[in-house]
Amino acid sequence: MKKTTTRLADGRELIYYDARDDAVRDAADRRPLEPVDTAAEIRHDRLLGDRVAIASHRQARPYHPPADACPLCPSRDGRLSEIPAADYDVAVFENRFPSLAGDSGRCEVVCFTPDHDASFADLTEDQAALVLAAWTDRTAELSRLPGVAQVFCFENRGAEIGVTLGHPHGQIYAYPFTTPRTARMLDSLAAHRAATGGRNLFDDVLAEERADGRRIVLSGEHWTAFVPYAAHWPYEVHLYPRRRVPDLTALDDAARTEFPQLYLELLRRFDRIFDEGNGRGKGTAGAARTPYIAAWHQAPVHAADRAEFALHLELFTVRRSPGKLKFLAGSESGMNVFINDVPPEAAAERLREVASE
Repeated sequence: MKKTTTRLADGRELIYYDARDDAVRDAADRRPLEPVDTAAEIRHDRLLGDRVAIASHRQARPYHPPADACPLCPSRDGRLSEIPAADYDVAVFENRFPSLAGDSGRCEVVCFTPDHDASFADLTEDQAALVLAAWTDRTAELSRLPGVAQVFCFENRGAEIGVTLGHPHGQIYAYPFTTPRTARMLDSLAAHRAATGGRNLFDDVLAEERADGRRIVLSGEHWTAFVPYAAHWPYEVHLYPRRRVPDLTALDDAARTEFPQLYLELLRRFDRIFDEGNGRGKGTAGAARTPYIAAWHQAPVHAADRAEFALHLELFTVRRSPGKLKFLAGSESGMNVFINDVPPEAAAERLREVASE
C-alpha cells in the first residue's frame, strides 16, 4: 500500500491509499474554495449524561446531487470534485461539513471506490483489504491527535438510512469523549469481570454464541459473524475476530487476510435477504440493495482497561421485510427500549439460507 497526503484548496487534508507503489498523486485542487467555517460545539445533557454535537453549518451540505455532480467521484471531463485526481483506489479527506471540528473532534470521509454506481459489496477482496488498511491507518493517526478519545469508522448506506450522497463511502469520527454506547459496554465489562472472578465478557459472549450455534451466520478461522442473542434490529450481525484485540491496529496479518472474504459475503447476504425472488445464485447486482449501517466498535484511546475491550463490527438494517422499515417509535425513541419483530434465531437462519453458491 502507498499512502500520499496532500491538501485541498481550502486547506483540508486529503489522503490517497493506493494498491500500487508507483501511483503518483500530484493533481492539484483547482476549485476556488473559501476556508472552511464551522460552528461545531459539544453540549452536555445533564439529565442523561450524554453529549450532543451542535453543527448548524451542516444544513448547507450537498443533498442528493445528480450523479454528474457527485462530489466524491474523481475530477475528470472538466468537472472538479473533492478528489482532484482523475482516478483513485481509496481516498480519505476531512469533511467540509463536519459534525465535529477543532477542539470538538474531527470528521473524515472515506471513498471506497471511484465507481459511483458500485457498493462495498461489489468490491474485490483486494479492494476491501485496502479499505481495511485505510481504516487502520486513520485509526492510528487520529488516535494520536491531542484531545481525541475514541475513533469510530462506519458506513451508512441507503436513502432509508438518511444518506445524502449515493457514492459508496463511509465516515470516520474522532470524538473528544468516550461515546455513551461504549461507556455502557465498559461498565458491563467491569461488572462481569467482578462477578466472575476476572472473566472477560466479550470472550464469554463469543464462546457462548459459538457453542450454541443457532445464531452463527458465518465462521472462519479468524472471524465469527453472529446475530446477537438480544438483537435490537430485525437483521443485525456482529462480526468478531477470534483473537480479542482492542482496535483495528492490533489485528494480525491472518485476520486481515480473512476479513475481506467474510465481510464481503456478509454484505452480499444482506443484499439478498429481502429479494422476493430469493436472490439465491444471483450476484449482488441481481438483488436489491439493503440499507444498512456498519459500525466498528473500538476501545477508547486512553481507557484504563482498553486491552479488555474487543474490537467488533456491528452491521444492521432498518428494513424488517420486503418493502417495510423498522421505525424507531415511542418505546425505542422515547425510552431506548427496543422491540424486535424478528427472532434472532430466525434472522440467522435466513442469512444462512441466502449464502453464495
